[in-house]
Amino acid sequence: MELMFYPMVIVAGLACGFINTLAGSGSLITLPLLIFMGLPANVANGTNRVAILFQNMVATRSFHHQGLLDLKRGKFLLVPAMLGALAGAQIAADLDERLMRLSIAAVMILMLVVMLLKPKRWLEGGRLQSAKPGLKEMFLFFVVGLYGGFIQAGVGIFLLATLVLASGYDLVKSNALKVLIVLGFTPFALLVFILNDQVRWDVGLTMAVGNMTGAWLGAKAAARGGAGFVRYVLIAVVSLSALKLLWDVL
Repeated sequence: MELMFYPMVIVAGLACGFINTLAGSGSLITLPLLIFMGLPANVANGTNRVAILFQNMVATRSFHHQGLLDLKRGKFLLVPAMLGALAGAQIAADLDERLMRLSIAAVMILMLVVMLLKPKRWLEGGRLQSAKPGLKEMFLFFVVGLYGGFIQAGVGIFLLATLVLASGYDLVKSNALKVLIVLGFTPFALLVFILNDQVRWDVGLTMAVGNMTGAWLGAKAAARGGAGFVRYVLIAVVSLSALKLLWDVL
């Protein structure tokens, strides 16, 4: 890799880490850059997981120190998400990429409508049904983990939606649990890419410097800005992500 790309990788990682910690879809910044640099798509996907791993280590630690992380309930949500991610990373069947992008964009637009029509649910959360998640809730996290294991981009947004709409958390606490869950399943997905020799460690570790910095800044911003600030960021990110996905396929 040419030396001029290293600063670009760090800056892209910083933006990715900040956006991922507050909302999601930060990988829509880093994945295209890695591919532009000449990495094959599967290697870019695997390399990106290195930075994502370190990013969520920093974000989880920061949210925990600020007393925003529900570890007691979060550990039950980790299991189905990790199992789903492991299965997703091993998917070898050919998929229609255009149809997948259109489907993701459609889901994001639906989420955007829900966020605009029912802001109170996202700002205040709902009522947690029990100390332990039910089978339906765990199945939803398995499905999101499955997607996250296959491709990282957008998984944070889907996790936030599940945590708010299915689990009953507000956006700040959902963000804290989201980074914990992604931290839990990323090593399993990364291991699959490592075993298939699809990781560029020099690029991944360089990008991790930016991701970790962005994650620290994002966690601080979420705690200080509260659910209202996070909601505005999420609306902006979901809108831009959906537009980008539609632009790529239409």
